[in-house]
Parts: sequence; C-alpha cells; structure tokens
Amino acid sequence: MAEPRPHNHPEPSAVVLAMLRAFLRTAAARARSRAPRPAQDDDVLLDAPDDRLAPALVAAAHGEHGPAARLLAGTRDDSEWDHRDRYATRLAAFARFRSEWLDTWRATAPDDPDALLVAARLAVHRHWDSPARTELLRQVIPSVVAAAETAGPADPVPWRTALDAARGAGAEHAEFERLWEQAVRRSPHHYGSHVAALEYLAAASSDGHGECLDFAETAAQEAPEEALVRALPLHAAFTCLTATGTGTGTGTGTDARTGGATTAAVRTHRPRLDAAADRAITLSAAHPAADPWAAELRNLLVYVLVRLERHQDAAEQLRLTGPYVTSFPWDRDTDDPLGGFLRVRADVRAHPGEAAAATGTAAPGRPRNGYGERVRPGDH
Repeated sequence: MAEPRPHNHPEPSAVVLAMLRAFLRTAAARARSRAPRPAQDDDVLLDAPDDRLAPALVAAAHGEHGPAARLLAGTRDDSEWDHRDRYATRLAAFARFRSEWLDTWRATAPDDPDALLVAARLAVHRHWDSPARTELLRQVIPSVVAAAETAGPADPVPWRTALDAARGAGAEHAEFERLWEQAVRRSPHHYGSHVAALEYLAAASSDGHGECLDFAETAAQEAPEEALVRALPLHAAFTCLTATGTGTGTGTGTDARTGGATTAAVRTHRPRLDAAADRAITLSAAHPAADPWAAELRNLLVYVLVRLERHQDAAEQLRLTGPYVTSFPWDRDTDDPLGGFLRVRADVRAHPGEAAAATGTAAPGRPRNGYGERVRPGDH
C-alpha cells in the first residue's frame, strides 16, 4: 500500500521559491565543474525537493522551523519511515549551512524527537568528511544513541543515524549488531537501516561482494512488494561495481581499464547483478515518469545499467528520470555530480551502442539489449 500523500498543498509561491532554490543549487554545481560539460543541461534539477519537503526548506531558509516540525511529525504519526528518513537527511544537510531554524527549534522544544533526529543527523554529517572522522564520530555516538532511545518504540530512523555513526567510527561487529537489532525491531523493512548495514558489510571486506548480495537479496525477498527495500540488491550491485581501489569509473574522469578485481567480481556475480537491475527496473515502473520521489532509485539504476553495458535499458531509465538528478550516486566519483550525470546521459543518448567505450565504463559479461569512501551517511 502506497504511503499517504499530504492533505495540504503548498502555496504556489512556496513551490516557485523551492524550485528557484533548486535551480540555484544546480547553477552552483555547474560553477564547480572543472571539466567541459555537454550543452543543453538547462533541463535538469539537482536534488530538487518534492512538494512535501519544499515548503519546509523554504521556511527554514527564512529561519522558521514550524513547517519542518509539522512535516516530520506527520511522517512519524503515519509511520512513513522511508519518507521520514529522506526528509530528515535533507533537512540536516540544509542545516549544515543554515542552522538558525534548527537552533531555534531545539531551544523552544529541546525534547522534540524530530528536532533531536535532525540534530543527530547533522552531527554525523558534519564529521563525516573530516580527516578525524573516526574519533569524532566515536565521540558523538553516545548522544546519537541517546536521541534514538528517546524516540519511542516504533521509529527506526534515529537508529539508522546511529548505524551510520557506528559505521563511520569503525565500530566493532558486536556494537553494530546491537544497533541493527534496535532498528529492525522497530521496522524490519526500513530501507535506510538496510543500506547502512550493507555499507558496513561492504567496508568490512573489500571482496565480500557475495555476502553483500546475499544480504540484499534476502532482505528484498522478505519485503512487501511496494517496499523500497526491494531495491537493496541494486545498492549491493553498486558496491560490487564501485569497490574501493578497483579502478572502475563512470566516465567522470576515472580510468576504468585497470579494474582487474572488479572485472573478476563482475564475471563471478554477473547474473545476480543483472537480476538486481531487473528488479529495480520493475520498481521504477511502479512510479510515474519524472517523479522526484523515484529520482534517486532511477539515478542509481542508470549508473549500474551503464556499468553493466545495458545501454538501451539505461536510456529508458534516463527518459523516466526526467529533469531530476540526485547527487548520489554521481558524487561517488566526482565533486561535480551534475556534470558526471550529464556526460553519461549525453553518451548514452548519442551512442547507445558505444556508450561503454565513450564513458570508460566497459564491464565484462553478456550483452543485454549490457564502496567506496565517497558514500555519505544517509545516501540511499
């Protein structure tokens, strides 16, 4: 059953301002690019908010926390855990640069579980890219776990935040498993918690691709048909295809021709990688074209399909994606995720039969019609 849509629609001015902010972020991303970029990129938006998140971000930009509080409270009341996870991540990312609204929220409601969730996610985000990440995250784990413990018996999202913190801190298996049990006890099919666990597994063993696929396939098979966690095998395929130190790339400046370890992994697991992509294609088909909610799934699916040389399938997913570009997974390889997406899109559109050679994404395996440290906490 699909998660309920909001009852109140945002005012047109809020939507316009939200879209303007998305365009400005897109323009800023373009300005960071150091590489030539295909023309005709004015039809894309980078990390554009959906119609539920947009008013909250607009209000936060004006220092107002009320809409964000109501948005997250609604997801908690309606048990919309995947939406809650994504919205909390986006709000925390915004607070990293504009935190006045969150500071006011915490001052006026210090025990609000939604404010505590955003603050915990923000703490993890702030330390993730630091050279001292391991030590800094070890210091914040107690407060993150304390916030999760006050969130109630049903909400898995604060525990997903704790899982990310533990992963970044290099936690021992026993500690991570304790946090994992708390998350799945509250929601056995929460996508974000499973992504955190999958990334922990991938980091624990650079050649444990089979174990990652086992974990993801089991979680997907046990989940309801409409659950987002059914896309977890696609994320496992991504970890296999982008293992650190294997030298693969997506046409964003990485040399793909030295990836012997990944070549062997792809040959070994190719049927399972294709099955993961096929499952994700089915999930993508359940959403309308140009749907912001499905954008991250489709961006990740394009990335994996191009790596697998399935260029006709990738072209169809690009069509369904519409204007919505997400930083993940393109920021895995480049500081200019928009540019990475545009180059891959241009190559797939211009030379669908030759995109692998043009983008440097050649991978072995049967033709079809064909983690790395950059992964951030909260990436899906």
